[in-house]
Amino acid sequence: MFLSKEYAEAIRYMDNAKETLQKAEKREDGQYKDEKYVRSACGIAYLGVLRALDTWLVLKGVQLPNRKKHKTIEFYVSNVTQIDKKLVAQVNSAYNSLHLEGYYRGETGIKAIENGFDAAYRIIEKIKPENPVEFAETRDTKAKRVWNRMMISLAVMFMGNKG
Repeated sequence: MFLSKEYAEAIRYMDNAKETLQKAEKREDGQYKDEKYVRSACGIAYLGVLRALDTWLVLKGVQLPNRKKHKTIEFYVSNVTQIDKKLVAQVNSAYNSLHLEGYYRGETGIKAIENGFDAAYRIIEKIKPENPVEFAETRDTKAKRVWNRMMISLAVMFMGNKG
């Protein structure tokens, strides 16, 4: 049940990221039109990656730092390397494409962002349960989803005023 819930949550992040990315619209030259939507989408997708990595590490018996201690990319890379050397390439790809290039540097290249999303999905697949359980959306989760979308819209709106 824990795995199904965490997997569903990571996929929810990715669904929200894809929905936000669609607002950026594609140009014929291989770039997205609107950087602020790309930045938001990459940030949301990267949070889905972190959610999946936390779940995967817990399943592998790794003790996560308490909430007061900030987890760094070094924490993830170090621990993933000890368990699955092939997965480290996906972690680095998601970190570089989504977090650094997409979110922080404003990369708008469609191929670059797609590579980050592909790496994110490969990481999330690591926690996919064999028999996923569907979770009905409760009133609280629906309110949270609506609230998150509203906050994303506000963030995008305010980012547009600074650019």
